[in-house]
Amino acid sequence: MLNQIVHGDPTNQPALLIVHGLYGSGRNWGVIAKRLSDERQVIAVDQRNHGYSPWIDDHSYAGMAADLAEVIRAHGAPMDVLGHSMGGKAAMVLALEHPDLVNRLIVADIAPVTYTHSQIQYVEAMRAVDLARVDKRSDAEAQLRAIVEDPILPTFFTQSLDVAGKRWRLNLDVLARDMDQILSFPEIDRQYFGDTLFLSGALSDYVKREDRNLTKSLFPNSHFAKIPEAGHWLHAEKPREFEAAVRSYLNRG
Repeated sequence: MLNQIVHGDPTNQPALLIVHGLYGSGRNWGVIAKRLSDERQVIAVDQRNHGYSPWIDDHSYAGMAADLAEVIRAHGAPMDVLGHSMGGKAAMVLALEHPDLVNRLIVADIAPVTYTHSQIQYVEAMRAVDLARVDKRSDAEAQLRAIVEDPILPTFFTQSLDVAGKRWRLNLDVLARDMDQILSFPEIDRQYFGDTLFLSGALSDYVKREDRNLTKSLFPNSHFAKIPEAGHWLHAEKPREFEAAVRSYLNRG
């Protein structure tokens, strides 16, 4: 079973399951999850090979979706599901394979397509950190800032660092090996007819208009919205605007 961080108590609203992206954890979503839990229970998970969840020699979307299905069944279906980036793809596969478990779906800054860019450079950056010289999280951040251009990412990555244990809480070997699979999207001959919101950053190029027909073919009841002045890390760059958009969507009639 995936590690879970539960915010709030069950209400008469469906619980919200939050699924983080590559190199992330449920902890990354703590502030947003806590704020949204004023109206519904919110459960943020660590995906396989991330955080405090088990390390498994497989990082397929079928496997990730099965993990999420297990969590939902344990708490009571259906749930609303919010997934960002890789977590958005896992959430889409969950909805396509197990539509009875998903009430509403929110996909943050990702599309059901194969991407050509790689994220392997971040595995290499984390491997390059000399953990012997790390006594506090800021020591690792300083090393990462020398090799990672995006100023948001060093802080984000080090939330998955076990400083005392001198190790990453990320199965970097499996994530690197399965990177092509992570960047792809499986062919699934099914549709999810539930309410779906594709929420993207206006400055991001992950969700393109030319992919909209494909997206609508898999998710016919889908809607699209953008958060101004936000990129791929829209929930970290514009947390209040992101929270407001999610809250508004979940509270629709």
